Amino acid sequence: MDLDLRKVRYFTAVADLLHFGRAAERLHIAQPVLSRQIRALEKDLGAELFVRDSHGVTLTDAGRQLLDDARQLLAVADGTRRRVLEAARGRRRLVVGFRAGVVVTQALRAFTTAHPDVETKACRVEWDDQEELILQGTVDIAYVRQPVRSDGLELRPLYSEPRVAMLPDRHRLAGKQEISLADLRGEQWVRYNDPRPGDLPLRTIEEKFECVAAGTAITMVPRSVAEQYSRPDIAYVPVADAEPDRVLLAWAAGRNSPLIAAFVRAAAAAAAAAAAAAAAAAGAAGAEASG
Repeated sequence: MDLDLRKVRYFTAVADLLHFGRAAERLHIAQPVLSRQIRALEKDLGAELFVRDSHGVTLTDAGRQLLDDARQLLAVADGTRRRVLEAARGRRRLVVGFRAGVVVTQALRAFTTAHPDVETKACRVEWDDQEELILQGTVDIAYVRQPVRSDGLELRPLYSEPRVAMLPDRHRLAGKQEISLADLRGEQWVRYNDPRPGDLPLRTIEEKFECVAAGTAITMVPRSVAEQYSRPDIAYVPVADAEPDRVLLAWAAGRNSPLIAAFVRAAAAAAAAAAAAAAAAAGAAGAEASG
């Protein structure tokens, strides 16, 4: 039996609140109606989703699994609805997401030259919403950085770049030509994701700047971020043995869109041209140094 998305939305509300009454209020329906819909969904799936007792409501193992899948399922459905409405209005549009430091100009120029009738827009995404914005259709394709939650996404590796330490300008290592990870042991770190005990949590690159400039913590960023964001109170130093930062293109799995395919080609060509230019510049610099 096909899943009823309305029932899945009802289930998600109850799973978020673990309370049928409050979920019914959020959904603007009567609680008995909500209870019947959840029972019907359990019958459709052949599995109990909630344990209901005098202590309250808890998810079963089957309920936890459905909740994991339901968010992606509903995001994809919302994205599909949005794209259908735009097509009905006669709009051809491509929204390209990008992370801080990623330059999309050349790819967008090539794409718009080949598709002048398509409205294009660039939209910055953050580490904690890069996948969700694609799945829900807010952006059609995005330049994302690892780590990436790949469920529901098509991924194409594009390029990698070195990472550098972001330090306060008066830090003991500021001004060094190059350092290693061992040089950074014992430092207070600030990280986007996978924080370790003692690390400071944050969301945006601007928050990183403020923490580092204040001397609260240090971090590492892709080289492109250092090239784009210069501040007199922050120093960038290459870290020789740091894992490179990897940039990928991501779009919703199963979307066989000619516009997405065309942008993938434009982005790949732009990345290849940038890599060739960088190699040529490095070769010229090496020849000049040896001469």
